Amino acid sequence: MESGQIPELGYAVIKPDKILEMQTLGFHRSDMKNNQTKAKLSDYFHLGSNTKAITGFIAARLVEQRKVKWETKFFDLFPDLKEGSNPGYFNISLADLLSHRAMIQPYTSGSEYKSLPAFKGSLSTKRKQFVVNVLKDEPIKPFEELYSYSNAGYSIAALMLEKISNKTWEELVEEVLHKELTLNYKLGWPNKTDINQPWGHWIENDKLTPLPGNIKYNLALAEPAGDISMPLLDYAKFIQLNLKGLLGEDNYLKSSTYQYLHYGLKDYAIGWGNVNNDLNQLSEHAGNAGTFYVYSLIDKRNQTAYIILANTATERGQKSIHELANRLIGQFNKQKPSTD
Repeated sequence: MESGQIPELGYAVIKPDKILEMQTLGFHRSDMKNNQTKAKLSDYFHLGSNTKAITGFIAARLVEQRKVKWETKFFDLFPDLKEGSNPGYFNISLADLLSHRAMIQPYTSGSEYKSLPAFKGSLSTKRKQFVVNVLKDEPIKPFEELYSYSNAGYSIAALMLEKISNKTWEELVEEVLHKELTLNYKLGWPNKTDINQPWGHWIENDKLTPLPGNIKYNLALAEPAGDISMPLLDYAKFIQLNLKGLLGEDNYLKSSTYQYLHYGLKDYAIGWGNVNNDLNQLSEHAGNAGTFYVYSLIDKRNQTAYIILANTATERGQKSIHELANRLIGQFNKQKPSTD
């Protein structure tokens, strides 16, 4: 934490039947260290792009309920949007969008959003207007990589989930995470509605700076790709469900569904990057919206999962986070996996 200038850090080591280690350390803000800002296990951390695994999880539930298929094409649900859209997208499917294989422009930097018009209405309505604009873009030209990472692709996928469920993405998250899995979560930055929650940090004027929850920088248009916050314990329970499913247990989803979410496609499946070879079966993801950082790794062969969360995402902080990950793996696994 000192070498990475990390104000608050959380980590967990998870087995299918128990949590071996779980800690939160430090303070909510780098500029205010007292009993009120001291780290608590109930603190929320912004998951960033690890939200993608949750959106994929919700999609999987709807697939199991036979409300949609992975192969369902976007324009079969939205024929009215075909006119004006780039023909290069006419055959994109739900699975293509959630595995970054629809060749959608990335929308991973703030500059891409600055050229968009001002959208009006509810969050769901704004996302649909955003999707209409995105589908006019030129598709990414495929290179040697199997996939092309895109936040906007998840907004398009969310539109499909909303259409077939007659619920907004926000309502689906509430139904699955809170009502059915009884997990705590927030949408947006942890300190957006409670200043006593952890503050995200970035560098301003060469100094690590805590950011208020009402900053203009927000992820509303790409919310399904990266804007859920959760306490460490609740997020650990979600990861544990995935670990159990990968090891053959049917729980909220079928075990076969978990296999598809994590390993159904090479290198990146549904919200999870993967390594699947003779040495390792690993699924992992990092979330970074600029002010928080989260890293999750599920080691199927060693039946162990790891989570590290921090309220900074600087290069220096990330280096320390991954050093901690390697130390935890070395301590709890007989054979250290390689993610290279």
